[in-house]
Amino acid sequence: MSLTRWGPYRDVLSLREAMDRLFEESIVRRPQALEERAGLVSVPVDMYETDEGIVVKSDLPGLKPEDVDVSITENTLTIKGQFEAEEESGRGDVHVWERRYGSFHRSVMLPKGVDAENAEAEFEDGVLRVTLPTAEEEKPKQIRVEPN
Repeated sequence: MSLTRWGPYRDVLSLREAMDRLFEESIVRRPQALEERAGLVSVPVDMYETDEGIVVKSDLPGLKPEDVDVSITENTLTIKGQFEAEEESGRGDVHVWERRYGSFHRSVMLPKGVDAENAEAEFEDGVLRVTLPTAEEEKPKQIRVEPN
């Protein structure tokens, strides 16, 4: 039988590590886990702002433009579609299966008002690019200063 010296900070550190893991798994990874449980495929998006407005890009490999639905409601852009599974006979034993198939639905909040009537969507080489011009009321106004 061996004696182990008690160290109060050893247990505190393990508790801290456990709490870090709990928060990381429940907060950081939660949206993807919820999508997976709902049977939805997650698609990545990039959103950035230019002088003309907001640009949103999304990788949608294997889809055609008619397979993608893009809509704007108030200040939310929504991209929907479905990746179809490939039918292969004689596949044999599967060793790795990472590609996902099924419906996807991705919504992103827009950082400011946009002119939805003049929005444009392009689809090239599996990349969707949505260009959203800034709404007139959101554009900065130049005020001329008059001398007295």
